[in-house]
Formats: sequence, C-alpha cells, structure tokens
Amino acid sequence: MKELIEYIAKAIVDKPEEVKVTEVPSENGVILKLQVAPEDTGKVIGKEGRIAKAMRTLLRVAAIRKGTRATLEIISDTLVKGDGQGTSSS
Repeated sequence: MKELIEYIAKAIVDKPEEVKVTEVPSENGVILKLQVAPEDTGKVIGKEGRIAKAMRTLLRVAAIRKGTRATLEIISDTLVKGDGQGTSSS
C-alpha cells in the first residue's frame, strides 16, 4: 500500500525525489503519511480535493484486499504565517 501511494504521488509532483511516505501502525489498521515538497502540496490535493480523494479510494480498496484498514494523511511543510511570535507595538 505504501508503494501504491508513493508511485501515484511521484507521477503527479514536479519534485518526485522529495516524495516520502511513512507507514504508522494504528489501532484500526495503518496510517500512511505522505510528505511532498511545499510547492507540490496543491498538486497532490487537487482541485476541491479530488486527487486526494481518489488516492484515498484506491488506498481503501488495496487495504480491503489485504484485510485491513488504511488512512492517508497529507503532510504539508509550508510555514504558517502569523505564528504569534511577532512584535507588538504599544
């Protein structure tokens, strides 16, 4: 299942060398965490989340065939603006 997600993600993104999929066991199956370059995050998610939804559907089918459950999480490394560490003027 990890290989499936890695294959799909590498085919979609501009920087396939930065695609990383980690597998984390959970109580009810496995969680696959997909990490891509910050500029490729939108490509993996797709318009209105269509690509991410399709990847999750394929993952679900593969998991059912193996008799388990699987969840896909897309991790973004983008910096969050307004992290509360700015200066304030009084």
